[in-house]
Amino acid sequence: MTLPTRMVEKPWGKDSLPAPFHAPDGQRIGEVWFEPPAQLPDLLVKYIFTSEKLSVQVHPSDAQTLHSGLGRQGKEECWLVIAADEGAQLGIGFNQPVDAATMRSAAVDGSIEGMMTWFPVKPGDFFYIPANTVHAIGAGVSLIEVQQNSDITYRLYDYGRPRDLHLDDGMTVAKGEVYADPRQRHVAPRGEIALVDGPLFRLTRYDGPLSPQAHHAFSSGPLLVVPVEGEAVLGDQTVAAGQCAAVQAAADIRLSPGNKGLIAQPLR
Repeated sequence: MTLPTRMVEKPWGKDSLPAPFHAPDGQRIGEVWFEPPAQLPDLLVKYIFTSEKLSVQVHPSDAQTLHSGLGRQGKEECWLVIAADEGAQLGIGFNQPVDAATMRSAAVDGSIEGMMTWFPVKPGDFFYIPANTVHAIGAGVSLIEVQQNSDITYRLYDYGRPRDLHLDDGMTVAKGEVYADPRQRHVAPRGEIALVDGPLFRLTRYDGPLSPQAHHAFSSGPLLVVPVEGEAVLGDQTVAAGQCAAVQAAADIRLSPGNKGLIAQPLR
């Protein structure tokens, strides 16, 4: 089943998008969402396109939202960069450990941006963002985001834009830590690569027909397929690059050599 696609205008979006996307005339598209299907409500896939820096923000964990009475609304996410302007960066974590009082003061006066670690990026760079990690997407970046399906975002700093900040909530969950997630890597242009293997979801970049290992890993339960190059045949349906589809089992996926994309599956 191909998922409904929603193009979302944002002031920080782009009017020229990487293929196969096209922004409607006069619109700056910041996000392309794929509406999660009923059988996969806990996982969201979207593209993000930026012409300006996004806010410095943080997300809570499932344990924190459950403790607060909000239900299971934690958010961990990961990013695969598909295009980047010269000098494009992602801000993740801090250059050195920061205590809560210093972080809050820096969020108020704007110096938090300079305390963060800004990673220069190029297509193929991959980052996993655990809950409680302070982060920001810089300008000139196009990426695929795979995330827990939660809308809880605590903005700590927003460059003076007229939007609410969430310092009290944000400071209860933000960690003033150096980013060192072992899943960070540069994804080689070719080959099947397992990017995330739990605890919340599984994610693999496929390249042509799935290996026996991938078939086994994704054999239990429904999953999402996100073609990036070429097409994926899912049962009796063909899904093109720029789309996303839900499928009941990996056995239903047929891929030709040269087809590349992502397969994602929630583990909770």
